[in-house]
Amino acid sequence: MVMGVREIREQFNPANTSECIGKIELHTIEETEVKIRASEQAFQQWSKLSSVSRGEILNSMANLLIEHLEPLAELASKEMGKTVPEMMGEVKRGASILRYFSQEGMRAAGEVLPSASEDKMLYTKRVPLGVVGVITPWNFPIAIPLWKIAPALVYGNTVVWKPSIEVSLTSQYIADLFEKAGLPKNVLNIVQGRGSKLGAVIIKSPKVKAISFTGSNAVGQQILNTAGPMNKKIQLELGGKNAAIILADADLDLAARLTIEGAMKQTGQRCTATSRVYIEASVYDTVVEKLIENAKKIKVGETMGPLASKQQFESVIEHIARAKAQGAKCIFGGKPVAELSHGYFVEPTLFTEVTHDMDLAREEIFGPVLAIFRVTDYEEAIRLSNDSEFGLSASIYTTNIHKAFDFIERSEVGLVQINDETGGAEPQAPFGGMKNSSTGFREQGQAAKEIFTVLKTVTINGIRVKGKCEQ
Repeated sequence: MVMGVREIREQFNPANTSECIGKIELHTIEETEVKIRASEQAFQQWSKLSSVSRGEILNSMANLLIEHLEPLAELASKEMGKTVPEMMGEVKRGASILRYFSQEGMRAAGEVLPSASEDKMLYTKRVPLGVVGVITPWNFPIAIPLWKIAPALVYGNTVVWKPSIEVSLTSQYIADLFEKAGLPKNVLNIVQGRGSKLGAVIIKSPKVKAISFTGSNAVGQQILNTAGPMNKKIQLELGGKNAAIILADADLDLAARLTIEGAMKQTGQRCTATSRVYIEASVYDTVVEKLIENAKKIKVGETMGPLASKQQFESVIEHIARAKAQGAKCIFGGKPVAELSHGYFVEPTLFTEVTHDMDLAREEIFGPVLAIFRVTDYEEAIRLSNDSEFGLSASIYTTNIHKAFDFIERSEVGLVQINDETGGAEPQAPFGGMKNSSTGFREQGQAAKEIFTVLKTVTINGIRVKGKCEQ
């Protein structure tokens, strides 16, 4: 087969847009098809390998991540803008994910069940699917790919991975480390390029048995429309418009600090970022002052990085302008940082006088912007927090145990936080949302096996013979 000509892409530092940090060769459609076929062939041997041995490779990969902690974090920071300390935290999180799933190779992969017949043995076993397509975003270039790739591999699948083009260098670094960790050739194949071009090849290929995607709702719907009729397993992690509720009985200092952290960490470029906060009227003014105090502590360019790209920068600036035009009041920030005009830096931004029909209350911004609402009481707060097409994460700050447990039951989200920020996930716990935030299977924890394996039920007749034991 004659391959197309590869495009060369330059990657630039969003903190210093004139700095080219490297170049990457993008793959062609033909190369992507070749890699899918190679992964299909590699599946035959990889799936036969002991799951314990597969887990040992993941553990070796975790060790390599820690060995490469600083250079990997520095590269990823330059490529997508998170501060180096934030990125070092993500590398460590990636290692934790790998270590958790490395142990999956030593856990039960089925169960023995009682049979109605004394002469039958009845049990289940989990088996891999084959080739899995993994399509990942730019905002967590290490953690999100690993929490998809690690379980897919340990359960015996092979993977074709299409990372965001915005983090091509970081993604290639990770793929190279997997090779150093001892992963056999073609068990993990990375394809670099635009999602509209190469992602479509993966989604449409009949050789790919499952798709795991994190990204926008629009692209997620396209995947569902294309892959759904093909009877593929589909896992979509999409948008969020996450709400926090601060009640009058809460520790107000803690609530204000964690609300700002939830909104501004990673420059707000998290699907679980706090985007809305509902404050009980009797403490509203006090809490707003505390939110501003905490926002002032953020040092843009030091403790908060730039937005990841020109496109993201322009989108956030446009959202801020639209909020002002629709009548919301900007009480802090709201502008690009003039002294950091060499990068895509935006001030932490707080809005009050927001109504629920404004775009600021309903659309995912994916930037350091927080909408603040005054509510009469808890009932109004939970009603408004649930008034969203999204249902990923939500938090409540209160010392009232009854309201805390009521919130757990009534909050229409997949991730509920009590006296903590809306972000955060541990590898042993399922991750995913409700409504338009997720489709299909949960990620991470024991739930990950649901997408990456299928159950076989086995019956063996004639196990026991009455009266004697036959040799």
